[in-house]
Amino acid sequence: MSRKSKERSVRDVLVALLMAISPLIAALVLTGTSATTASAASLTEVTNFGSNPGNLRMYVYKPDNAPARPAVLVAVHYCTGTAPTFYTNTEFARLADQYGFIVVYPDANVSGQCFDVSSPQALKHDGGSDPTSIAQMVRYTVQNMNADAGRVYVTGASSGAMTTNVLLGDYPDLFKAGAAFMGVPFGCFATTDGSGWNSDCATGKITKTPQEWGDLVRAAYPEYTGPRPRMQLWHGTEDDALYYPNFGEEIKQWTNVLGVSQTPVFTDSPQSGWTRTRYGSATAQAPVEAISIQGAGHVLPSSGMAARAIAFFGLDGSGGTTTGPVHAIGSGKCLDVPGLSQTNGTQTQIWDCNDGTNQTWTSTSPKQLTVYGGAKCLDATGTTAGAKVAIWDCNGGTNQQWNLNSNGTITSVQSGLCLDVTGASTANGALVELWDCNGGSNQQWHLG
Repeated sequence: MSRKSKERSVRDVLVALLMAISPLIAALVLTGTSATTASAASLTEVTNFGSNPGNLRMYVYKPDNAPARPAVLVAVHYCTGTAPTFYTNTEFARLADQYGFIVVYPDANVSGQCFDVSSPQALKHDGGSDPTSIAQMVRYTVQNMNADAGRVYVTGASSGAMTTNVLLGDYPDLFKAGAAFMGVPFGCFATTDGSGWNSDCATGKITKTPQEWGDLVRAAYPEYTGPRPRMQLWHGTEDDALYYPNFGEEIKQWTNVLGVSQTPVFTDSPQSGWTRTRYGSATAQAPVEAISIQGAGHVLPSSGMAARAIAFFGLDGSGGTTTGPVHAIGSGKCLDVPGLSQTNGTQTQIWDCNDGTNQTWTSTSPKQLTVYGGAKCLDATGTTAGAKVAIWDCNGGTNQQWNLNSNGTITSVQSGLCLDVTGASTANGALVELWDCNGGSNQQWHLG
């Protein structure tokens, strides 16, 4: 779709959504907190971040306390909004100050300030238009700001929520999770007539089976076979811009994509009028989490909701998921069992992250770090500096118990020594051992 035709379609979207978006803008102004009051860091525009087929603008907020290898949150604004207003009037930058992650704010930069979630280009991996521009922003941030490619997340409101759905479908290789405030399923807004507005989708008239919704996502990047990003969904029951039935369709889609039952395994009401359901797991980082807000219109996120999205991502210091890769902060690589070996005594190493079973670790309540679905445990073979850290049959010993500490270190319960990349190496194949804790980045890790 040409940029001119896209601008015409955006005007159509703006006419349809402007009255509904006005309460959202008011709510954001009332509940948002400006990060400029909490930090010397500021919002900065980045240019020349890629070929930029969507002609978007890119803004970045990097807090003063960002670690050597920070996580990244992409925060996508609503129609009529801009990146600077979304930065100022939402809570994501303040939370970045608190927890030390980078926030990337795309700016739609067209009349009406909506993002393309409708065109065939937008619904295909590296197909062009706005999603490809945002993917280029992520890649730029990882390459030029030393960000952690294993911890990239996306959130958005209204048009930004629709974009969140699209980005998780188009780029499961880039994003680990998303949080969509008032969106629609991936592909629901698709059009072939050059228009960016789909009335049937907006009014909740499009329904599909879970398999059909899931197939739309899988068709966006058919050659992709890796893990899929988790999804958190938010919607008000009285939404009169993107109607509430879209919430149920999103649940159908993402439970299918993630291969979990549509029947929730956990239901509660964390606040009055809220119904929260989790699918596939009862944990705070379930594959799919859905929050329905009774009586709310097109006005999300309201105060405190951004913090719950950050917790779902694991960016609040909760350690993220209990199962996933163990990222070596100093190198950006992952804790790895060489050659997929399951032989007792195989010493662990670091290697480029690849989502393999030999890089998928689970932190258990008895403080074990297990691999291969619990078949083996991370094992300290000694109690002195330089002792190998290997895999072994799980036996419940203190030499197989580990503390995951808030400062990023992982220490052996038996010896108190730190999990260490030998010689502070950043090379593939560098061995992992125990060593005296010294605060180096080669002794800092992140699970999930």
